[in-house]
Amino acid sequence: MMSAAANNNRFHPLKFGLWLGIASIIMLFAALTSAYIVRKAQGNWVEFRMPPIFWLNTVVILASSLTMHWAVISFRKMKENTFRIALSVTLVLGIIFMLCQYLGWLDLGNRGIYIDGNPSGSFVYVISGVHAVHILGGLIIMAVILIRSFIKAFNPNKITGVEMMATYWHFVDVLWIYLLIFFQINLS
Repeated sequence: MMSAAANNNRFHPLKFGLWLGIASIIMLFAALTSAYIVRKAQGNWVEFRMPPIFWLNTVVILASSLTMHWAVISFRKMKENTFRIALSVTLVLGIIFMLCQYLGWLDLGNRGIYIDGNPSGSFVYVISGVHAVHILGGLIIMAVILIRSFIKAFNPNKITGVEMMATYWHFVDVLWIYLLIFFQINLS
């Protein structure tokens, strides 16, 4: 039988699963950005500037990381209403990110950069679109946790789920920053 101290030193199996998922996502984006570099070297590549709204998106997603951190701290301190407010703000910022992403894609289209056009534009749409799908997944999880916080009794034992949600959200934030820097370096 394991002692309580030995049990506390174990890595939570759900967190381990999350980190496996994050490793898979890293591999997916490594493959996509590697394919981008290989295809760019083959020529027939149109250079263009990223939509300025993608920079605003970076500010929005960084702000959402701060509010997510605020939510976790509030949960740990058992401040239910503050947790709900912080998580709600994070959710709204995530939705704003998605809307700005869409506006960025419209901007690309208005400049003649289409998903089915030159490979340079296609890669931007696909890579940023796959990232948007991961943001959407995080928003769904966030919405579920937020709804549960209103209909179920506050349970401090649920901190693992909140921490996992925050870890995932911070990850997709850092991933966006990587992608924006990658595009900035490789598109112009």
